[in-house]
Amino acid sequence: MGDMYFYGRSVSQSDEEAFNWYGKAAEQGDADAQYNFGWMYDNGRGVSQSNTEAIKWYRKAVAQGDANAQIMMGHMYYYGRGVNESNEEAVKWYRKAAEQENGHGQKNLGWMYEYGQGVNQSNEEAVKWYRKAAEQGNEYAQDNLGSMYKDGRGVPQSDAEAVKWYRKAAEQGYALGQKNLGWMYEYGRGVNQSNEEAVKWYRKSAEQGNEDAQKELGLMYKDGRGVPQSDEEAAK
Repeated sequence: MGDMYFYGRSVSQSDEEAFNWYGKAAEQGDADAQYNFGWMYDNGRGVSQSNTEAIKWYRKAVAQGDANAQIMMGHMYYYGRGVNESNEEAVKWYRKAAEQENGHGQKNLGWMYEYGQGVNQSNEEAVKWYRKAAEQGNEYAQDNLGSMYKDGRGVPQSDAEAVKWYRKAAEQGYALGQKNLGWMYEYGRGVNQSNEEAVKWYRKSAEQGNEDAQKELGLMYKDGRGVPQSDEEAAK
């Protein structure tokens, strides 16, 4: 019932009713409901926002091995919400989710390795975890893995592999992947150079609000590359 109210399926959408039903199930020990109940507190949906209550219910869910709650526990420690900030604790919880084959957990753990947060920096470990998540279809990890290939970090440099992974992210509608794929087309890296394709992907990203893509699209209009030259469109 909580999900039905939360998503407005067959009933009028109501955060308050969703919170009420999640709470009933959570108090009976259902791990999914405990995670959802904590999330509602975390985000102030249907209830006053409370990091303390969010942590309380996330802890109940992680005690039952819930991977989504493990990720959220990682976030709480990473950002210091309701607990003392600790990258090491964040890594601990991201790893628990990652080891359950959770794509978001794998992507987050890869990010911690890439930037050396809570662990010794390792591009190889970052690639390892990004790849696991990317192969499950996680668009964030696909884009990150593309960047590792583009720059030759943790893997042999390969523009073709970079394009492959950027495209996977871009085709899922991920704005950063779209911008990066546009850049590869603009400069002919791993693909035949094409201003028209660059404009296509920059536009998709720009329309989602990506600032870098908006700037690149403006430059394409200013110079008349891939589009008719237009100072008005460039300024826009």
